[in-house]
Amino acid sequence: MKKKIRLIGSVIAVAAMVFSMAGCGSSQTEAAKSDSAASAAASQQTSGKQITIGILQIADHEALDSCRKGFLDYLSENGYKDGENIKIDYQNAQGDQSNLKTISQQFVNNGYDYLVGISTPATQSLAAETKDIPIIGTAITSFTAADLVDSDDNPGGNISGVNDETPIADQIALLVKILPNAKTLGILYNSSEVNSQVQAEKAQSEAEKLGLKVEVGTVTSSNDVAQAVESMASKADVMYIPTDNTFASTMATVGQVSEQTKVPVIVGEQSLCLNGGLATIGPDFYELGKQTGKFAIDIFKGEDISKKPVEKPQKNSVTVNKDMAEKLGIEIPQDVLDSADYFVENGKFVSAK
Repeated sequence: MKKKIRLIGSVIAVAAMVFSMAGCGSSQTEAAKSDSAASAAASQQTSGKQITIGILQIADHEALDSCRKGFLDYLSENGYKDGENIKIDYQNAQGDQSNLKTISQQFVNNGYDYLVGISTPATQSLAAETKDIPIIGTAITSFTAADLVDSDDNPGGNISGVNDETPIADQIALLVKILPNAKTLGILYNSSEVNSQVQAEKAQSEAEKLGLKVEVGTVTSSNDVAQAVESMASKADVMYIPTDNTFASTMATVGQVSEQTKVPVIVGEQSLCLNGGLATIGPDFYELGKQTGKFAIDIFKGEDISKKPVEKPQKNSVTVNKDMAEKLGIEIPQDVLDSADYFVENGKFVSAK
């Protein structure tokens, strides 16, 4: 009898131990799942799994194209090569809102690991389709104004990236320095682009601080640009165009009107000088793309995008279009020429240093 009792006690003890280990294993499994989710990208690298990336760009123009090139170059230079350990699906919406939605839905349905939005509209379109896939935005004036993040310091969702915030106060100051006799500034932008509206309002505020009268003109599509610029040129001594995608894609038209009317245009970013802008101080979009590439690699390696702050451009450059200055009969002050990082000469960017 005593032997039977001891045997039964042993069986109960062993059973208790088994159940205890099972419970512990369940707890460890849940913890492992959490750790795995936090380091999914790192696991992809160590396991050799190819990372899939969907890149959506709003339209073709110099700034956004340069940004994309910088992004891809940085990835390649740091071991992330398309067709090898990453697979990239690049799509361009050609400025069409319906295309943005269709492409965004396709990216999400394809189950890509990461999405990249080049411009505010592209990133907003991606954001409308998924709250789960990490979205890296770039060439965006304000992530907060576009309702993409809770705040720049603590994004709080599945979106973060690098903005293209331009020093608008410095741009308006540059305008006054080059054209000290200007009395009326005409501001032009696409009213449907929230990034452009934010910049236009700030430009108006800065101009009024310096005693300039401000006229504002808006467009809703590229078809309106020529008429809007011609109308504004009849009212203003100088025009200002922010980093606006619609005007960027039609900048050659703006340049032609500027040359015909002899009304100069100060612009929000460097590439706009290539097709008629007189001058700017702002980010180099190729370098912005490289900065975005570095940001993306951090996410690939497991950083939590919901906690990774939005970054600002690391450097601003002064660009002066000498070709346009000559066509308009404007003499650029020597101190502005001395401060320039780039000139436009014979239709090309030339380093001033």
